[in-house]
Amino acid sequence: MMKTTASLKPAEVEKKWIVIDAQDAVVGRLASFVANRLRGKHRPDYTPHVDCGDFVVIVNAEKVKFTGRKLQNKIYYWHTGHPGGVKERTADKILGGRFPERVLEKAVERMLPKESPLARKQLTHLRIYAGGEHPHAAQNPETIAFAELNAKNVRSA
Repeated sequence: MMKTTASLKPAEVEKKWIVIDAQDAVVGRLASFVANRLRGKHRPDYTPHVDCGDFVVIVNAEKVKFTGRKLQNKIYYWHTGHPGGVKERTADKILGGRFPERVLEKAVERMLPKESPLARKQLTHLRIYAGGEHPHAAQNPETIAFAELNAKNVRSA
């Protein structure tokens, strides 16, 4: 006799740590992969209202690539809170600036459900580092070769 589990309970969730090297990875493809891992959609026991995703560590975030002319044409907007305070910056300036990991952070954030407490909690399980080092070795993270999953995941030029 087969038994169907109704839904996963928060106490039953077993979270893993994964590390992804973002060198030469295409931003949108990487963000989509990471958003699915954070939500837990890769699991057979995925439950929409439970945080069943993994912890994701991304290294070499400053070496990501865009396809086409997005590096110069993609514009990130924000508002200062003052009248007429809309600011803008291109992806090229952000990647060359002080916090290049923000490009990936925003891409993943915008692929999660909007204005949801669960999505905000899942986003806290994402760690992005501009360089090749990370301080999470104690968690014994599993390394995922994102570049080898599909030939389109990596852009050489």
